[in-house]
Amino acid sequence: MKIVISSGHGLYVRGAAGPEPWGLDEVNEARRVTDQVANFLEGFDVEVVVYHDNVSTSQDENLNRIVDFHNAQGPHELDVSIHFNAYEPTESPMGCEVWFKTQDTMAAELSAMMSHATGFIDRGAKYTDSLYFLNETAAPSVLLECCFVDSHADVDLYHEHFEELCAAIASILAGRDFDEEEFVEEERTLGENVIFSAAGPCSWFGGPEDTGGVDADEGLAFFYDYEDAPHLFLPKQPPGTTGLARRLNPEKPYVACRWNYDFTPKAMLADPTLRALVRAPKSGLQAMAWPADWGPNEDTGRAADLSPGLMEALKLQTDDEVEVLYPAPSLIV
Repeated sequence: MKIVISSGHGLYVRGAAGPEPWGLDEVNEARRVTDQVANFLEGFDVEVVVYHDNVSTSQDENLNRIVDFHNAQGPHELDVSIHFNAYEPTESPMGCEVWFKTQDTMAAELSAMMSHATGFIDRGAKYTDSLYFLNETAAPSVLLECCFVDSHADVDLYHEHFEELCAAIASILAGRDFDEEEFVEEERTLGENVIFSAAGPCSWFGGPEDTGGVDADEGLAFFYDYEDAPHLFLPKQPPGTTGLARRLNPEKPYVACRWNYDFTPKAMLADPTLRALVRAPKSGLQAMAWPADWGPNEDTGRAADLSPGLMEALKLQTDDEVEVLYPAPSLIV
């Protein structure tokens, strides 16, 4: 089975946005859901191709580019588009829905299962013959509206049940039964396909200039010698230091998160062939980075520490929001 799945709108053709500070940004969250659904689909042994439009500058170009990508992927069973809804800022719940032209049964199952997994109001399957994506994709297609970006109740449920939402969507697309207890067990047995994700404020760490947060003799969680990861370190130990944390090359893209070693063992994190995808919702930029350490401490309220060079490349400042996915999704277009 092969599925092509894309996020709605694009990097330069933004969708809906909820009110600050709690509202969701449609483009950012659609990409996040798309990637995580794809990860679960791969865990179900489904061939999946992911697309995010980082090129288009107009709505027409965006719609055409997305549809053209789907139609260029060769024979496949299903095309899926991930979106978020909007109406007006409210504290009240609004819910999820799925649009279809031909796939009425799948649309109804998707909406019902998204509701079951999260607590969203089930707005149901909705027929339309006026959406370009549904009209122009060659394969059968559905368009999901995950929840409302401007409903505080929806946003809270979305954050609380993000993993369950993505697993529920993937289970219906793959033709698998979804059970919450089974989902928890599935997460624990995905082996090499286990995906770690973290989202929240970030800061920087490591290198000779990190004199405030890193001691001169401080080591790293899963690297013990320079030879363990020469691609991450400066050729020579900085004067007055002995620890690897201060020897990190600040220009290299590296990241620290509170990894779960049960799912992402130290040996896996130390593998230079596996990298994390780091996204900056504020700038719309993303980059690959090597895991380098465990942290930051939960007391900081931050989700990740990045190298100074990565912070600069993503146009981030301390306490800006960041998202980390590990291992990086296999296809980022």
